[in-house]
Amino acid sequence: MRAAVVRSFDHPPRYEEFAVPEPAGDQVLVDVLAAGLHPRVRSGADGTHYTSDGRLPMVPGVDAVGRLPDGGLVYFVAGDDVPGTMAEQALLDPRRAVPLPGNADPVVIAAAMNPAMSSWVALRRRVAFAPGQSVLVLGATGSAGQMAVQVARRLGAARVVAAGRDTSRLEQLTALGATALVRLAGDPEQAAARLGEAAADVDVVIDYTWGAPTQLAIPALLTRRTDRSAALDWVQIGSTAGPDITLPSFVLRAANLRIMGSGQGSLTAAGIVAELPDLVAELAAGTLTAAARAVPLADIEHAWTAPAEPGRRLVLTPAAQPFPPLADTPGAR
Repeated sequence: MRAAVVRSFDHPPRYEEFAVPEPAGDQVLVDVLAAGLHPRVRSGADGTHYTSDGRLPMVPGVDAVGRLPDGGLVYFVAGDDVPGTMAEQALLDPRRAVPLPGNADPVVIAAAMNPAMSSWVALRRRVAFAPGQSVLVLGATGSAGQMAVQVARRLGAARVVAAGRDTSRLEQLTALGATALVRLAGDPEQAAARLGEAAADVDVVIDYTWGAPTQLAIPALLTRRTDRSAALDWVQIGSTAGPDITLPSFVLRAANLRIMGSGQGSLTAAGIVAELPDLVAELAAGTLTAAARAVPLADIEHAWTAPAEPGRRLVLTPAAQPFPPLADTPGAR
């Protein structure tokens, strides 16, 4: 079969021949229709993800939409010890798969599930989030942050503060459910002050930035809280601004701050998969939208190095796709 193949962590994947994986146990070999190029995929392919074992060659891809031998559509998350999903065929573990309705758009599902899953699972599994509470999305102008704004509102948030650096994309988030916007561009101290004023009393922070913005944001929020004993759940999901922060010890004593992560390891695969049917239903119904761009799998090397379009997720499709090619997909249909 043809696949995107990584033979060096210093070079993008190349489109080349790769052995068809052999099913074992309950595994099923499926035809891949669409696989999202997520940040998690990139970090796995360059060996920097915390789950990387350093083995090469490898096929990247952590999830996909596939067609079963009986013709049914399915969304699935790849197993830990099998080739990835950026190939013409991939192995599916039924315990990590969710059936899709026949009218589901493979490109939209492949683009949206991974970024939407991060906030959906965090709010449903990592914290005791209740309708009527408030949420701050830190890093809201990327694909995952944009989905997080929608997810928070869909799960009943009364107030969603969206914070990001891209001013033009930030302004578009009001239409997706944001009730307040905070610009993070410019002087970092001033941005943190704006964040503290707008979001001091939120109940949950969904954090895709970490690094310097988070380091400044934590004390900025906590020192302005009306009731510091009220719990603030800070859920760390991404690290677009850096992998580390320095956390002053006083913030852990002076407020009821609870910092946790949400991702592989902090949640079981079974726990994540259990949340997928409801999320699939939202995407198929169009209540959550995603900007996607389909690219032939044969163009993987160029797609990998092309400048990213903020807020738009690239989706790789095999050349012999059994549905009309979608050059540009604005949202769920």
